[in-house]
Amino acid sequence: MTTTGVRRKARELAMQMLFQGDMGKQTPEQVVKTFWVAREESDPDVRGFAQDLYRVATARADEIDELITKHLVKWRIERMPGVDRNVLRLAAAEMLGFKSTPFPIVINEALEIARRYSAPESVSFLNGVLDSMAKELVQRI
Repeated sequence: MTTTGVRRKARELAMQMLFQGDMGKQTPEQVVKTFWVAREESDPDVRGFAQDLYRVATARADEIDELITKHLVKWRIERMPGVDRNVLRLAAAEMLGFKSTPFPIVINEALEIARRYSAPESVSFLNGVLDSMAKELVQRI
């Protein structure tokens, strides 16, 4: 699997972990304990990057949700569809925790995941929120 393929698969898995914790009201420890049982992901690079993304997303959850909320216009994070909310959380975690990945790549990867798992109309909404978040984070650097 190419580096791009490894990272995309890892991002999808990390989003699924976030979704599982969010929808199932599970702690990060519960998610980590149960998530990999149902999957036969044998590539250590995929699993490692997915767990790294998930770790950053859960460790910085309050900061991430605050960042997302700041960039939602007339919308509340808890009212968003679960997939959309967790795609945003995943992208924010990568922007905050993995600064070596350029923000346009993070945004593109998040939108590709949204195209696969979310409603078609969500993609442009997510793009706007992610772009706004990225602009703020670039100014912080």
